[in-house]
Amino acid sequence: MNAHDGSGHAHDHADHAHHHSHSHHGHGHAHGPVDTGDWRYGVGLIVNLAFVACEFAAGLMADSTALLADAGHNLSDVLGLAMAGGAAWLARRGAHGAAGGRRTYGYGKATVLAALGNALLLIFACGAIAFEAVRRFAEPAPVGSTTIMIVAGIGFVINLGTALLFMKSQHDLNARGAYLHMMADAGVSLGVVVAGGVILATGWSLIDPLVSLVIVAVILISTWGLLKDSVNLAMDGAPSAVDVTALERALAALPGVSAVHDLHVWGLSTTEAALTAHLVHQREDGDALLIEAQAVARRFSVGHTTLQLETRALPDCPGC
Repeated sequence: MNAHDGSGHAHDHADHAHHHSHSHHGHGHAHGPVDTGDWRYGVGLIVNLAFVACEFAAGLMADSTALLADAGHNLSDVLGLAMAGGAAWLARRGAHGAAGGRRTYGYGKATVLAALGNALLLIFACGAIAFEAVRRFAEPAPVGSTTIMIVAGIGFVINLGTALLFMKSQHDLNARGAYLHMMADAGVSLGVVVAGGVILATGWSLIDPLVSLVIVAVILISTWGLLKDSVNLAMDGAPSAVDVTALERALAALPGVSAVHDLHVWGLSTTEAALTAHLVHQREDGDALLIEAQAVARRFSVGHTTLQLETRALPDCPGC
């Protein structure tokens, strides 16, 4: 029997053969609300790309390597937003079963890859900033503090404004990556403004690399969680929001269920999780058990479930 629970209705089908004899197979899935805010990525791309061009031009006119380096850093934001936005578009375009061909789960995994790429871009950008900061310690250079403060101040406003577009989407690892990326750059720009002001007041140019190294440390700390979560999802690990042990206990505690085995939980995207499990039970109402198990899974933020019902524990791979 097959029960679907994800679009507000249920279907019952006749029993069908499975490689485990006399078994019932239950399948249910639910899709969370689709984020229709893809326009945020477009706005962020256009505004930040325009700023990169202006900052690069200002750096050339002011002969400022700091501004040129920051322009290159901000260009990584444009690439990060492009990846995140493209992944979100793919995920919406290829919902489960709608992508066709071999991608029966759609393109949701693209959001995980984009989050991972964003984290790696942040780390690469930190390396570039740190390298330039260390070089400045060895070779101090005069900087145009006024120009730096003005341009960096504009960059701070743009980066902060872009980050705020994604502030309420922290449940989505992909959007969280974009948010952290833009907030990190807002911090970089603010640090550059402060450094420019101190240099203007004291003439001590070593403030610039000192502030840069502090900002690099802050960015790396904030990026660690994103990198860890995105690597975990890329390796089909359970999302951090899902307590797998508690979920297994809750399924085993269902009336009539004597055992749970072969349980797997993984992320379909940065916002959706899937579960497969075998439930050993002594109940006559298999359909009701499926509905109860799907409700348990939803309590643990798992919307797509595939459940194998067994009257006795069967091997996961008979004949292997």
